[in-house]
Amino acid sequence: MMIRTFKVLSALLAYPTVELRAAIPELAAALDAEALLPAAVRRRLQGLMDDIASGDLYDLQERYVLLFDRTRSLSLHLFEHVHGESRDRGQAMIDLKSLYEKAELAMDAAELPDFLPLFLEFLSTRPRVEAYDLVGQPAHILAALAERLRKRRSPYEAAFRALLALAAAQPKADAVAALMTAPDPDAADLKALDAAWEDAAVTFGPDAGKSCKDELIAKIRAGRRPAPGVADAARSR
Repeated sequence: MMIRTFKVLSALLAYPTVELRAAIPELAAALDAEALLPAAVRRRLQGLMDDIASGDLYDLQERYVLLFDRTRSLSLHLFEHVHGESRDRGQAMIDLKSLYEKAELAMDAAELPDFLPLFLEFLSTRPRVEAYDLVGQPAHILAALAERLRKRRSPYEAAFRALLALAAAQPKADAVAALMTAPDPDAADLKALDAAWEDAAVTFGPDAGKSCKDELIAKIRAGRRPAPGVADAARSR
């Protein structure tokens, strides 16, 4: 049985589109029907949904790219925050992709397995206890992202607070603090952003010939992944 709340959160963290905006009432209805989120968390999430539903689409898309594609410290690729471009990330990617394949979750060839909306789409297909346990595993990453978004006064903070509310395990303070030491430049500071992306080019697997720039392009492409099943999130009630 699908966990609609994870499906909704996956949609809200995807690249804003006309379809996503039109589906906001259905997504809100799905959240209310399932009622998994605490009332205060649900209210804050409504703020994000209202923002997406009423904002200018071009502005919404530009904001999304500035936050999640351009700013490394806000990357929606989970392994970016723990493995960076190291070879350890390769095995982690393989393991996660294998998990998706066992669940028969289709991936686009350009997608990276650690893209958060894709991970949440996968969680929506799992039994509730398993899904809550899995979302708790990167809880320290989710908490760090929530805190960085809070400092920016971004409505997207609410989506990460919702995920933390669902997680079986809460993040350890020291793990969050360690992540918060990473550079967190403003999206308007192009020099600082360039410096944050300037890691040594360490690649793995069949893409070993690619550079860090190629990897970044893949991430940006994945960041534009259409919101998954926005029209059927509520219809599955």
